[in-house]
Amino acid sequence: MSGHRHPESVSGQEVREASVPMSEGPSQLSSRRKSRPVWVGDVQIGGDALVVVQTMTNTDTADANATIEQIAPLADLGAEIVRLAVPDRQAAAALPDIIRRSPVPLIADIHFDHRLALEAIRAGIHGLRLNPGNIRDAAKVSQVVQAAKERGIPIRVGVNEGSLPPLPTLAGGELPPPKAQRMVDAALWEIGLLEEMGFQDIKISLKAFDVPTMVTAYREMARRVPYPFHLGVTEAGTPGAGSIRSAVGIGILLAEGIGDTIRVSLAADPTEEMPVAWEILKSLNLRQRGVTLVACPTCGRIEVDLIPLVNQVEAHFQRLGKPITVAVMGCVVNGPGEARDADVGLAAGKGKGAIFRKGEVVRVVSEEEFLSALIAEGQKVIAEKFGEAQADDLGTAIKLIPMEPHQRPGRAVRHLAP
Repeated sequence: MSGHRHPESVSGQEVREASVPMSEGPSQLSSRRKSRPVWVGDVQIGGDALVVVQTMTNTDTADANATIEQIAPLADLGAEIVRLAVPDRQAAAALPDIIRRSPVPLIADIHFDHRLALEAIRAGIHGLRLNPGNIRDAAKVSQVVQAAKERGIPIRVGVNEGSLPPLPTLAGGELPPPKAQRMVDAALWEIGLLEEMGFQDIKISLKAFDVPTMVTAYREMARRVPYPFHLGVTEAGTPGAGSIRSAVGIGILLAEGIGDTIRVSLAADPTEEMPVAWEILKSLNLRQRGVTLVACPTCGRIEVDLIPLVNQVEAHFQRLGKPITVAVMGCVVNGPGEARDADVGLAAGKGKGAIFRKGEVVRVVSEEEFLSALIAEGQKVIAEKFGEAQADDLGTAIKLIPMEPHQRPGRAVRHLAP
């Protein structure tokens, strides 16, 4: 990847007094904070760009083949930027090969040793993340800034609550400042160094595990600087709890118009981060990728075994990769009304169900046709919206793939064979 652009600067006063309106379409909760755009390779962050999704590899970066093998599927899942740990010279030595083969721009994650940042820049990296908590020598930071400036690559000032600079000596009885303030102060220290050198291709992150701390830090920083923000809840946890924590922290800020790029940090394979990141953006009407599935939670009124159907509908339309909304509802009473904004949907009842578009019923089908009829109607929607040829007529009904034994919801249990 290559290519860098240098937008005009935006003053702090403009940041406080202006905002960038969102594009027309589904409603958003708040207008976007105005920020000075930067470019990571050919990907714009901030300004009028959409919120960018990124992730990080967990391979040994020194193993170029393993690292590229992980980057490729991440890009396929929607990662627009990927960050790499560069903890030693062996990792730095592998960067030229990785950069040459990567389908997306790459960021080198640097801690402790500024020389690794210099090696990454020489290798052709598209961006840097520096931690002001563990690279505190201003002269060393200046060397990195000068090299980045010459190559036209941005630097993320990446603050993490777990590696803040040491506290200064406190006077007797003096309490330490709140952690959110310490995070902001750490970032402002390094930003000051960069600005003194005339460097403005800056991104900022203020990551914490504690969501209120993280949110407070970003809100305060948004009042202070014009630079784009990379959002994330650090060390969020396993996919279950970590996805929720990330959605709350990132989602609060995005709903307030704060944030230009996001990373969901999970203790899992990085491919598991991508669906969560995109669902956060989709839920706030900020980006669309793949199917958005509307499905009822089931209740005592339901008369069909909805869960296997929902799972297969989602899997099918995810494979197609088109940004359409599909609804699978468990009864004909509220189904079309509750999912009236869906491009296509099914309101399932005992023995038969209604296929609808935008809340209007287009036909009634038997229970055996639920899946095939919904897929066929969805293919028509895709053809109409995206101008693509329809798949061949499905002909016969598609049968549901049996699930492992499970408790059927509501009155569906009555229809089990004796």
